[in-house]
Amino acid sequence: MFSAEQSCWFVRKVICWRAAASIAWAVLLLPPTTAVFVFLGRFSLLHPIQTISECLSLIANASAIFSLILLCGVILMVGFLNLKYYTVIPTIACSKIALLGQLLHPRQFLNSLAHCIMGVIVAWCCAITVGGRYETLGYPCKQSDGSPQMCLNEYHLLLLLAGAFVGFSHSLLGVIYNMNYVSFHTVQQYKYLRFKGSLPLVVKCSATQALYSVRNYIVVYLFLGYIPRAWICKTLNLQLNSSAHPLDTIAGLLDLSLLYHLWICATFLLLTWYITLLLFRIFVTEVYSFPVQSSFTEDAHQCLPNVLTDKQPIILKFLALQDLALLSQHSPSRRSEVFSLSQPGGHPHNWNAISKECLSLLADLTQRLVNYHDTVATNGRAKSLSTGSERKTSSETSVISGTDDLMSPRPTLLMKTPASVFTRSIAGSPASPLTAPFTPDLNSPFASPGLRRLTAPVDQYSPWHGSVQSPHIMRRAPKLWSTSTDSQANGSIPPSPPSVPNAKQDYKPSLLAQFLQNRKEQLPEASSQALFADSQAHIWALEGLSYLVEASFSEDHFGVVQTALPSILSSMLVLQEAVDRHFKLPHASSKPVRSTSSMGDSTYKTLRFALRATLKTAIYRITTTFGDHLNAVQMSAEHRKRLQQFLEYKE
Repeated sequence: MFSAEQSCWFVRKVICWRAAASIAWAVLLLPPTTAVFVFLGRFSLLHPIQTISECLSLIANASAIFSLILLCGVILMVGFLNLKYYTVIPTIACSKIALLGQLLHPRQFLNSLAHCIMGVIVAWCCAITVGGRYETLGYPCKQSDGSPQMCLNEYHLLLLLAGAFVGFSHSLLGVIYNMNYVSFHTVQQYKYLRFKGSLPLVVKCSATQALYSVRNYIVVYLFLGYIPRAWICKTLNLQLNSSAHPLDTIAGLLDLSLLYHLWICATFLLLTWYITLLLFRIFVTEVYSFPVQSSFTEDAHQCLPNVLTDKQPIILKFLALQDLALLSQHSPSRRSEVFSLSQPGGHPHNWNAISKECLSLLADLTQRLVNYHDTVATNGRAKSLSTGSERKTSSETSVISGTDDLMSPRPTLLMKTPASVFTRSIAGSPASPLTAPFTPDLNSPFASPGLRRLTAPVDQYSPWHGSVQSPHIMRRAPKLWSTSTDSQANGSIPPSPPSVPNAKQDYKPSLLAQFLQNRKEQLPEASSQALFADSQAHIWALEGLSYLVEASFSEDHFGVVQTALPSILSSMLVLQEAVDRHFKLPHASSKPVRSTSSMGDSTYKTLRFALRATLKTAIYRITTTFGDHLNAVQMSAEHRKRLQQFLEYKE
């Protein structure tokens, strides 16, 4: 395989330059955005001409120029954080306590602190540009005896703290709504058109989120505003003007001009950050064309067949799969390179590498779905009993014959979902599997209590203690999402269990234990989303394979695709069977409502539906092209029967 230096060529030569270009455009858009903010901040309905003259005079002001330089520095920092923490596979918390763990992570604490500091800097720049009563933190005043002193300008302090609060809120919402998630658009557009189409949504999200943040900030400052005010006065040796009305009161905060300026400043802060994020998403997901083959060995690691096998960085693999899907559909010349034979030797190395990696992706997702379904079955659904042995299929490995299952005690079964081929590496830490959000881990503090009971020894006072009394009775295990306190994983139950001691019956968990246990419950919708979090790669693999197979009917002169056609069809049919079984589970077929009031990309919530549609379309694409010729393809009787449904358009 290639060295780490060769694997990181894409980050150095492509990703970093794309991020730099997005930051440069965000900096270039900062002056017009600031000009609009200054006009709205200084606008006076009664004196419009005076407002225009003040805005024009502010351009040559040294403080305004210095504020613009500071804003450019903030944009650079926001762009760096976007590059540092972006991901193409979202992190989905499958329980409320897991989400709380993400919010309390030390890395998130540093991220929130950085956003608070940047929020204060932006708020200070806003106070300088708006001017008036917000311009300085202290102003000269007189004591009751007439001696001069410096008093605290609470309006300036209120604006600075508002910037810190909005920055902190933005940091928390970034974790909740997965704002660092970068998705790939299905329809390819020019960067300008994408930015132009998304700009109204960015303005709307900025204004809406600023309104909610100001509302929350006003409530917090009403009750806790005296704490930072007293600390600032003591630290900077400032006095409170007794003649000025304090702002941590209802009368002080019910100032329409103050509320308007708070909202305008918060909107400007979020707008500049959201524009930077939008430009980064547009630039980093731009299509990249990889060469299919190279004449020079030193450039072999940059060719598409070799790039597809790289695990890190993940963005490289995603862009390679996207390029594969596009070339298989729109580029006959590059398809001919995929179907070509090596010289000398006459081996289809390009096709073998591409098809092997795509089939590996499909097999990995199939195995994940099968193991997930088995976990659901063993942790919640009583399996049907039969007197004879049941036939096992490739995807129904969880069905066990009733006779053999009851003749011997069932061992404790704890299925762990296998890791995805994609692994995540953050800040040099060891790679963690993608499926960690829904993989049972008994050592984790966020592990489900039901899974701990499955592996815990059975209490001797429990009614399930002892040997099996009847081979015809099987206890129904607790449901997957159940929090029942009497769940065990001990196979079957006696027909008449002994009475439980009163000490066990009278036991009631505390309110704190009930609260934590409710937060540990896995959310079924989130578990299904986490299972398909990286399905965009599988969608491109399905599209690439199906379009290449379709084109091979007339373009593959050497027949290199026909040798892999049985395995391709079998992999797709097995995956479709696993997907159909998953959609029969509760909450798997319910489509979530997309939120339009946040900059968080929620396309990952519907990836499973896109995968199911793409899979069925891919099989139909092959069956429509080859027709009755597929009857000569070797496959199992079950797969042939299922394939016949597609040939007859009955699926």
